Amino acid sequence: MTRELFLSPALEVAPRLLEALLTVAAPEGDVTIRITEVEAYHGVGTDGPYDAGSHAKDRRTERNASMFGPPGHAYVYFSYGMHFALNMVCSPEGAASGVLIRAGEVVSGAGLAHERRSAKRGAPIDARMLARGPGNLAAALGVRRDTHDGRDLFAPPFALRLPDETERRPRGDVMNGPRVGVAGEAGGPAFPWRFWIAGDPTVSAFRPGRGAQPFIAERHPASRLSPSSRRRDASSP
Repeated sequence: MTRELFLSPALEVAPRLLEALLTVAAPEGDVTIRITEVEAYHGVGTDGPYDAGSHAKDRRTERNASMFGPPGHAYVYFSYGMHFALNMVCSPEGAASGVLIRAGEVVSGAGLAHERRSAKRGAPIDARMLARGPGNLAAALGVRRDTHDGRDLFAPPFALRLPDETERRPRGDVMNGPRVGVAGEAGGPAFPWRFWIAGDPTVSAFRPGRGAQPFIAERHPASRLSPSSRRRDASSP
């Protein structure tokens, strides 16, 4: 995996990040996840429909500035006053698009991930839940806005790569459907911009956003997805 991948818009990049290995290093140790669920978001300067679910839908602000930055860098924001969320910046610098890393399987550093999650929760965490959901994923990896926003994903403390032959496993079907918790039209069938590995226990449950149009369809496997050949599904397994 190279930085050139991230020159493309988030909608093209998102499904290609599934199964990638993301490591975040810290003085107390490293944690690595296998990415199992992502969402694409487009903003100012990106072709396609107006994405009302995007932080960068209208203009550049202090909060979303990293989303307009160099491709292959991190955009980290604080959500609901409770947790951080990690995004990977896509598209040429100046055009805003990013992939939210929604869930993953902790494949290395599980002890540290458990410690970080349990410290916030006050109870032991099931291994499947360690990085399930964007807030939990950021907590397990130790990602924070003040230390990781705007950082290069291909330089310490980050490392991003594809699995080698010894790490690769049989891949489940790639599915896509509406994004989790996004309100209105941007959370409905017009934006099936969430991608996940079918049947993976670390994938988060689907929750429709306020006022989002219901969307029910049969599940269709897709190993390779593009904006012109998308296959849709309303919910995760």
